[in-house]
Amino acid sequence: MKVLVINSGSSSIKYQLFDMGDESVLCSGLVERIGEEVGSLTHKIAPDTDAADKLALEQPIPDHEVGMTLAIDLICGERGVVKDKSEIAAIGHRIVHGGEKLHQPTLVDDSVVEELEKIIPLAPLHNPGHLAGISVARSLFPDVPQVVVMDTAYHQTLPPEAYMYALPYELYDELRIRRYGFHGTSHCYVAKEAARVVGKSFEEFNVITVHLGNGCSMTATKNGKAVDTSMGITPLEGLVMGTRSGDVDPALHALLARTKNMTSEDVDRMLNKESGLKGLCGMNDMRDIHAAIAKGDEKAKLALDVQTYRNRKYIGSFMAVLGTVDAIVFTAGIGENDNIVRRESVKGLECFGVKIDEEINAQRASEPLKISTDDSSVAVWVIPTNEELAIARETKDVLNG
Repeated sequence: MKVLVINSGSSSIKYQLFDMGDESVLCSGLVERIGEEVGSLTHKIAPDTDAADKLALEQPIPDHEVGMTLAIDLICGERGVVKDKSEIAAIGHRIVHGGEKLHQPTLVDDSVVEELEKIIPLAPLHNPGHLAGISVARSLFPDVPQVVVMDTAYHQTLPPEAYMYALPYELYDELRIRRYGFHGTSHCYVAKEAARVVGKSFEEFNVITVHLGNGCSMTATKNGKAVDTSMGITPLEGLVMGTRSGDVDPALHALLARTKNMTSEDVDRMLNKESGLKGLCGMNDMRDIHAAIAKGDEKAKLALDVQTYRNRKYIGSFMAVLGTVDAIVFTAGIGENDNIVRRESVKGLECFGVKIDEEINAQRASEPLKISTDDSSVAVWVIPTNEELAIARETKDVLNG
């Protein structure tokens, strides 16, 4: 069985084609900087041994629909690993927010699409991209079953004291306003991987997983169950992200309405698309921010400091929630590749027994890497996430009933 997985972010699309017989990757690709002046696409055929099997291009990629069309053309084109579309048995889509109704892997039909359209306000940066990907895939593969896998599922184990907001209770009764949490597929995968490499049963494992990419979130898992997470009813709450603010005073909306004559839609757009790292320094790519810091850009340094301070504050609060912490795990694009962000995110936590080995932290690794010192009472790891494999497994399970 071959399963194509589409994983869309706010400004990127990651895709992989799996042979589920041995869970090997047949090809993969990444579309980046969607909506910017120049976008990029890299595509490679596995195993990654021959330069002729790699392709990279740069061109304007205005939206997710254009990005997905380019990707599918490469997968099934003359150089593609699939010569006939019928070879693809299923397509799995990562969905950031499933709302109340879509809370488990589900076959796509028109009613599912309608539901995803209804809840766009809950994930305005992501669900439109997901829908564009689904639309392109359904048009190019009309006879192939497609499955949506929800990022909110892992956090369904949060206790009421963690998921309830201190609002009038009827808002929960009527609208189900509560903390949902996101990046659940990633948090679940790396938490289980961490338990495996540490050598503990997942059911007896306490871990803080730190997912840092253009979107950022953190989850506390106790005895194998998520008990708290940084994101809320939408993916806006919590950590500082590429274009999203994370936590702000809720009174900000009223203040800006009075002083700047901004509507709620204006404020929502600002917080989701014009804030975070981009709002602080004009850049939302951490690679660009580091380059600017090296040239003495004070706003870029401020953006780095604000983000890593927020990370550190959340790690400390989740340590209090868990009581005993077996491991802290960094994952996703920034978490896996940016040693400076990792170092600054745990700086000052030595009093809690967290100690980083600077030399090991500076290394790059494609496998789980322990970056804490031997005498650190809390192990700190970098573990590559594999949301795509997790989604492929869920998709296969749905097809198999």
